[in-house]
Order: sequence, then structure tokens, then C-alpha cells
Amino acid sequence: MSVPVVWHPACGLHDAGPGHPERPERIAAVLAALRAPAVASQIAWVEATPAGRLPIAAAHEAAYLDRLEQLAAAGGGALDADTVMGPRSWDAALAAAGVALQAVEQGIAHGTAFGATRPPGHHALADRAMGFCFVNNVVVAARHAQRLGRARVLIVDWDVHHGNGTQALVERDASIRFVSLHQYPWYPGTGAAAERGVGNVFNVPRPPGLPRATYVRDLLAAVDAALTGWRPDLLLISAGFDSLAGDPLGGFTLEPEDVTQWTRALRERVAPAPVVAVLEGGYRLDLLAAGAVATVQALA
Repeated sequence: MSVPVVWHPACGLHDAGPGHPERPERIAAVLAALRAPAVASQIAWVEATPAGRLPIAAAHEAAYLDRLEQLAAAGGGALDADTVMGPRSWDAALAAAGVALQAVEQGIAHGTAFGATRPPGHHALADRAMGFCFVNNVVVAARHAQRLGRARVLIVDWDVHHGNGTQALVERDASIRFVSLHQYPWYPGTGAAAERGVGNVFNVPRPPGLPRATYVRDLLAAVDAALTGWRPDLLLISAGFDSLAGDPLGGFTLEPEDVTQWTRALRERVAPAPVVAVLEGGYRLDLLAAGAVATVQALA
């Protein structure tokens, strides 16, 4: 079957400046890889509509969104040492959130979907940008799914960095469960196994350099724990490909084949619930592209 791949050209407009790892070439590499002849027949392209403020406000404070919009309108500037807005970054953030929203709708309609979101989102807090992230796309998507009747949402995050923003936004809400495999200790310093929320947080902190199979086993074991006595109505994946071996910002040993394996395993575990992936990190372009292709093919 074909997988809806949701995108928007404005996701390429965010520019944090020369030398920044979260660069426009990232989304270009993903889209080019998914348009290659070997993959194209498995994909149905869907262009999203940029998000309005209302669905984003389900995850973020209005005053914070005002600050982002005003900073971009003034030409941009640094929000922290790592997170910089340019004049078109707000347009990109709205487009990425719109991609996440449309990916949920496509996933519910067709069973699976992939959202080519950029900038990434899983570090963004309710009132603070950090870690290259402005809007928490996966939480915006989860709240949209709930508005559409998917009351219980499982979020699985395999980015090499802990999704601290996602955890902070959902850890007091038992209707959402959050599983995160991440390098630890590593940026942003959160994600210890003892962080359990209201029993809905399942962190898998691991050191770099372990055998590939260990990471795969431990992520799936945490998912199994999250699914004990609880069935989701939709699965959202924070698909970060900085967890692949060779990424400059991580030290995991995973290969694209591992992404394929655990995506298929996740689909089997939550069936018949829809499975929707949204893009997070990944900073070596060839690995980022290979990871995106592996995910989409496993969703097909």
C-alpha cells in the first residue's frame, strides 16, 4: 500500500545561520530521498496547510507563541545558545505543525502516515523554545488526534536526545503514554528511568556504543510495558535519525535496518490503531535520508 507523506515547502524556510546543524538541507535531503524512483511508488504525497494558532495552543501558552511570532517579524534572534529564529522561522514552525496535524488525519484515514516536519519539536516546552525546537509537533498532533476521537495516544520517541518537552507536556495526563529511548547522560540531561509521570512515562536511558540489538530490544520492551493493560487508539512516533551510527550529535550504533525492524514491530503491537511518524532530529544528511526511507517503507 502507499503511505501518505505529508509535507509543506515552508518547512525549508527556517534558517538558524551558517554552520548550524539544523539546516534547510535536512528537509531537502528527506524529500529527495522519498522522491527517488525506488520509493516513489510506495508514497502518496499530501501538501499540508500551515497550522493556525488554536491547535498549537493545545500545547503552548499564547504569550510564548506571541513572542515567537514577534521575534521572527523583527528579523529573528537567539532564543538560547542552540535555538535561533530567522525571519521566516515562524512560517516554518506553522508549516511543520500543519504537517503534523495533517499527518494525523491521513493516518486515521489510511492506517499510516509520515509527516516531514521541520523544525523538529520534541524539546519545545509550553513556554520555551530549546534544542532547535519551537513548537512541539508531536504533542500538537496528539491533541489533534484526541479531538478527532482517538482518546488514548501512545508516543514513541527514538531520537537520540530525550524528548523533554514532550514528557513535560504529557506527564500528568494518563490518556497519553510516552516511551523514549535516548542517550544518557546527554543533552538535555532529562529522561532518567525514575521519571515516570503519573505512571505514563517509560524512559529508556542508555549509554552510547551498545550493540544495535540491545537498543532495539530495550525500546520494544519499554513499549510492551507501556501497553500492559492499556491499548492506544493511535501511535505517534517522534522519528529522530540522530540515533543512527555516525550522526555527529549522538553515539548510538543503530542502522536503518533497525528502524525498519522496530517500526514493523510497533505496527504489529498496536494494530489496528493507526501509526503516524513525524520527523525530529538527524544531522548527517545521508543517514537522515536513509532513516526516513526505512520508516516510510516499514509503514507501507
